[in-house]
Amino acid sequence: MKAYKFESLVAHNQKPLVVDLWAPWCKPCRAMEPGFNEVSAKYQGKVDIVRINADESPEVLRHLGVMSIPTMVGFASGKEILRRTGFQSTNAIDTFFEATLNQKKPAIMPIAPVDRLLRVLIGIALLLTGWFTGKTIWLMVLGGLVIFSAFYDRCPIIKAITEKFRSHKKEPASENE
Repeated sequence: MKAYKFESLVAHNQKPLVVDLWAPWCKPCRAMEPGFNEVSAKYQGKVDIVRINADESPEVLRHLGVMSIPTMVGFASGKEILRRTGFQSTNAIDTFFEATLNQKKPAIMPIAPVDRLLRVLIGIALLLTGWFTGKTIWLMVLGGLVIFSAFYDRCPIIKAITEKFRSHKKEPASENE
């Protein structure tokens, strides 16, 4: 697909649009495919789906500024709503489709399992480094924060605060209209 055809598709599409950028040689793309197909079937008729092979359409990837695959981009009313790069779980894909359908970015997107694991391992490494180098408190605090960043999306307090902040942030704009 050429970039100008892609632009036209996005601009004139009546329904929300999910664009899946993938490649046949990409292992995370292949691992994500069953979950993507399952969620696609669930939203059939509500959300349009375009799958773009990165090898066949590099012009579209350059146009979108995509640096790695798999990447999903959600569009509604001709505008980009949301973008996720890397392997996504079925739950994360479902959240992505729901956000695109509602034309609203969710308060907190689920973290990919690999990202969660990396954050935990890095946090533990920082904690241990802080402990074994003379109990350096700032390294231990940093390690704790990195570990927390692996699970913040599951914390009900953070979800409530984020929702409250977003709703409070939007209220003044609606009063002026």
